[in-house]
Amino acid sequence: MTETHLTAPVDERSKGALADSGLRLSLVDPADAAALDAWIIADFRGFHGRRPTEEVLEEARGNFGGRRTTAVYDDGVSTPVGTVNSWVAPLTVPGGAALEAWAISSVTVAPTHRRRGIATALLGAELRTAHALGVPAAILTVSESTIYGRWGFGPATFATGWSIDAKRVRWAGAPTPGRLSFTTPEEYRETGYAVLAETMASRAGEIGLEPYLADRLIGPLKGDEDGDRRLLVRYDSPEGRPEGFVSYVVRGGEEDFSRHVVEVGYLAAATDAALTALWRFLLELDLVAEVKAWTRGVDEPVQLLVQDIRGARLTSVQDHLWVRILDVPATLTSRRYESDGDLVLEVTDELGFAGGRYRVIVEDGEARVESTADAPDVTLPVESLGSVYLGHDLARGLALAGRIHGDADALDRLFRTAVPPRLSTWF
Repeated sequence: MTETHLTAPVDERSKGALADSGLRLSLVDPADAAALDAWIIADFRGFHGRRPTEEVLEEARGNFGGRRTTAVYDDGVSTPVGTVNSWVAPLTVPGGAALEAWAISSVTVAPTHRRRGIATALLGAELRTAHALGVPAAILTVSESTIYGRWGFGPATFATGWSIDAKRVRWAGAPTPGRLSFTTPEEYRETGYAVLAETMASRAGEIGLEPYLADRLIGPLKGDEDGDRRLLVRYDSPEGRPEGFVSYVVRGGEEDFSRHVVEVGYLAAATDAALTALWRFLLELDLVAEVKAWTRGVDEPVQLLVQDIRGARLTSVQDHLWVRILDVPATLTSRRYESDGDLVLEVTDELGFAGGRYRVIVEDGEARVESTADAPDVTLPVESLGSVYLGHDLARGLALAGRIHGDADALDRLFRTAVPPRLSTWF
């Protein structure tokens, strides 16, 4: 994919729909600092953030250079009343290949302009633009789980939150050779980029990170209230190879100095050795009563790494990455499969991008996808196909909910992977 995603014209269908409501859809020129600042202010406001300072605005301007930034304007209002940005990101799929995906972020509508079709116009424009450019899938992470199904997105990965009672548990995992050391974002950044790239390529559902998204994980951005408290620890293998890091903040201790709380900002582990060593480091910190972590995989092994399973408590499980398939043959042939099979899928798509009947033939883990008139084995909407695409075992539940019809077990056997997909960050 070239930089055409930056220069493709604004979607005329959405532009016309908004014009009928007295609104204007336009791309934001990243070289226009005033226009970009107004968009950034609207974006912060949309997520109930503080008004960005000049220092934050200056940093944010540089973060969106590779993104397609779109705004909805009500002329006479100083800031946009709707925002979205997008870029082409490599999505790791089962088997380790990278699928070009249209990543969508910063979807906001000003509360003063609700119920005027802004979100519908923004999302429709993004999908039509991606489809026109030949991008086979769109992806996003969501603040609310009830919104994006109407545009054909389905939840494809789930994230877990954890609370570990550090006073109760003791390490019960294997020995953890290697070296841990404190570092700083400035001295670790280049190495951290490489560790993150390896981490993101190692699991279906992860995405390749722009420098901005990587920087958020390695060290604080401007305006981070915890910036001066955030600590960074790296893990290197016994051979000296960088394989992981953890960023965290220590809170509390005012009433009892032995009972601080550690909040994990991000834990990157390119290898199992890095994962276990970094978890052990966190759980054995002195003067700490609790370790909290979020955005971990559904198969996070922390309960099995301590001698008291109940001391490591799962606090949340929620949808995280949502996938919208735009090109069925391109997406299904990009991933590998752990079982061979032959299945006819009837895919319905109310927006008209990916609907059709397809025969999926998998041999030696590779798929061929052909249009067919044969009777379908499975009928499902495009959002359900997005949910099972990365390998999560969701087919049975979707069938029980009436969102998959036919042989859901055969679909599950073909698409499910032994290791569930994961996205360990937000975008």
